[in-house]
Amino acid sequence: MFWFCRTAVKGPYRVQKGNDMSETVAAGPAVSIRSMSKWYGDFQVLKNINLTVKFGERVVICGPSGSGKSTLIRCLNRLEVHQDGDIVVNGVELTMDMKKVEAVRREVGMVFQSFNLFPHLTVLQNCVLAQRRALKRSKQEATEVAMRFLTQVRIPEQRDKFPGQLSGGQQQRVAIARALCLEPKIMLFDEPTSALDPEMVNEVLDTMVGMAKTGMTMLCVTHEMGFARQVADRVIFMDAGQIVEQNDPESFFTNPQHERTKAFLGQIL
Repeated sequence: MFWFCRTAVKGPYRVQKGNDMSETVAAGPAVSIRSMSKWYGDFQVLKNINLTVKFGERVVICGPSGSGKSTLIRCLNRLEVHQDGDIVVNGVELTMDMKKVEAVRREVGMVFQSFNLFPHLTVLQNCVLAQRRALKRSKQEATEVAMRFLTQVRIPEQRDKFPGQLSGGQQQRVAIARALCLEPKIMLFDEPTSALDPEMVNEVLDTMVGMAKTGMTMLCVTHEMGFARQVADRVIFMDAGQIVEQNDPESFFTNPQHERTKAFLGQIL
């Protein structure tokens, strides 16, 4: 399992695997977005976004439907292409150069609201496949890593089942384990509980809370404000393609500054 510790001087987090401290994350922020905009045809979905996320920081992004939240985080691994401004992830600028895009995707995991598991593969096979293809791991090593993360999300006993045999909450935990198997430095969550029945939400949120305790850099689009209060270092509110307000959870929930933020919180709290 990853764990993170601060260096003695101000700077990035160091990543330790076991007792080996040789691998370190890139200097600078995990994510840097400067004057970024995006259009769908004539419609501007993101407007002059500026955002910096430090390694080890947990950021929750909330806002009404259509505010650009999901589009924003999908731009961070080039699932969506921005047309203006700059995005730098883990020290690599996202451009049309596919080598740079692939370099970023190797370090960025993503969990979607619709699970996106392969239905014809077992839980274990879903977690092994990407490791074999992307990291060229042996079958034995990939299996060991998969079981480690399936244990972390508390479903190792489901290893031989197919996704259709699992509950929605279990499928989402498999999706989280699959993303973790590639040992990313940054995890993106796009409304990971929105497709779940209410009784299944907590098991996924508990898994994400456990991840946050390891120091994983996380950007999460969600309406789960209890999770934001408990886990986030910073809460960002978006509306109409813009970042309207951002603050630490205590200040954000108890003393919102913008009228649009106050109206939104009044509706969901």
